[in-house]
Amino acid sequence: MKSMVIGIVCYPTFGGSGVMATELGIALAEKGHEVHFITYQQPVRLDLLSHNVHFHEVFVPDYPLFLYQPYELALSSKLVDMVKLHKIEVLHVHYAIPHAYAGYMAKKMLEEEHIYIPMVTTLHGTDITLVGNHPFYKPAVSFSINNSDVVTSVSQSLKEDTLRLFDIDKEIFVVPNFIKVEKQGNTYTECQRDLMAQPEERIITHISNLRPVKRIVDVIEIFCRIQKEMPAKLLMVGEGPEKEMAEEMCIAKGIEDKVLFLGNSNEIDKILCFSDLFLLPSEKESFGLAALEAMACGVPVISSNAGGLPEVNVQGVSGFLSAVGAVDEMSDNAIAILKDSETLAKYKNQAKEEALKFDTKNIVPLYEAVYENALRVVSY
Repeated sequence: MKSMVIGIVCYPTFGGSGVMATELGIALAEKGHEVHFITYQQPVRLDLLSHNVHFHEVFVPDYPLFLYQPYELALSSKLVDMVKLHKIEVLHVHYAIPHAYAGYMAKKMLEEEHIYIPMVTTLHGTDITLVGNHPFYKPAVSFSINNSDVVTSVSQSLKEDTLRLFDIDKEIFVVPNFIKVEKQGNTYTECQRDLMAQPEERIITHISNLRPVKRIVDVIEIFCRIQKEMPAKLLMVGEGPEKEMAEEMCIAKGIEDKVLFLGNSNEIDKILCFSDLFLLPSEKESFGLAALEAMACGVPVISSNAGGLPEVNVQGVSGFLSAVGAVDEMSDNAIAILKDSETLAKYKNQAKEEALKFDTKNIVPLYEAVYENALRVVSY
């Protein structure tokens, strides 16, 4: 396959879409493609730049005239400049708004100079089910999707939501999120585990942006039941609006000494390496990337059956799924997995096996095929 010059537009934060876009860019660069990240700051997962990986900052001047600074305008102008300067062949934007909207404007400006570049839009979740479905944004989202050259979604569930919520006339291709499973190997020592818990304690982990949709109360309720049956610690990773409430809830239940709030972390692999169980009882999940990261580290998952989670977490194999809010059932399933070392080891092995289906080497070629398809669309 001929190498391509690819521009990637994403949010550079700890959110799943930004993480996935960054990992995709790194994987593409490793395969010989030239990748240009175009966003307002260097993505958190982009540790090293190389001759194949570049970052271009979108700077938004602070004009007193504007109550809210026009990021879409700055982004579309930056895209035009970068496409011309680096001869970018394909734009891959993650999130319908504002990125696909800005990408469309950049395409139109470039066409004025007889430069025709395809735009691939990947839908990740909240750009569709939460933000995009708001009446203020819905027309712009529909327009952006329908004017993309190729559209992908990270799960079948999200594709169905998009077609249900919007008037879409574009075909949507499902390309699931992925993970480099070999990268998740245990390279840490037991003494590092001792920093988190005692040897006899099971380590339960939750990683998210601690928003209400993640049902943080359910996480704590499930852990509360687990720790009554066996010695256990809960690791809460992430920052968000529910954190203070969660800390107060732990104090009220008298389990504050068994719960560690670790904030945002760049050491997710290390944390998951020592975890015995992952909790994700979310109300909505377009895919469940956090669950996949846990499984790749050999951590079984107790989750809701919301959104794309059943496409990742396999019932009775990598863990268990329950209806949203079914705290008792989730607790019973968690205890069943953790009750003895033999059962836990079985689920750990099965979780890692399931994660292999989403390994980088299986999914990145699907994106390469998407880019080739987009180039063919524009060539017509």
